Amino acid sequence: MTHPILGPGAIEWLGTWYSILLSAEATGGSLSVVDSIGAPDSGPPRHVHHDADETFVLLSGACDFWLEGETFRRGAGSTVFVPRGKEHTFRVVGPEPSRHLVLLTPGGFEGFFVEMARRKYRIPQDMTEVIQVAQAYRMDFTGPPLAAETAGAA
Repeated sequence: MTHPILGPGAIEWLGTWYSILLSAEATGGSLSVVDSIGAPDSGPPRHVHHDADETFVLLSGACDFWLEGETFRRGAGSTVFVPRGKEHTFRVVGPEPSRHLVLLTPGGFEGFFVEMARRKYRIPQDMTEVIQVAQAYRMDFTGPPLAAETAGAA
């Protein structure tokens, strides 16, 4: 597919667009970098990556993050680091989409986005299948997405 900002090769899953800038294959497994554009009010259910650290570099828009019980908002120019094994989620807030780079160390999890887009799984309708694929990528879902009423914490 082609996205007007992310260009050719971008993939879409549940209204969020992904472009793999650097794959685990290209780095010998060291890391992967994914350029992502999420729509307002979008965000994943709470989850844990068991074998990868995740770093978000916000390029535009704003997100509320929930990390191990703490909720905080970050906007363009901010960076958020989520160590492996820590329960977390985020939600795009405000009227505009959020574009952010996601750096995963080591790489490999970017394949999850590719599989979800290819299979067109929906949340919550196809959650059994989503969970099975997530487990293959060493991720477990642990709770619901970040609700709108928790937004705005500083």
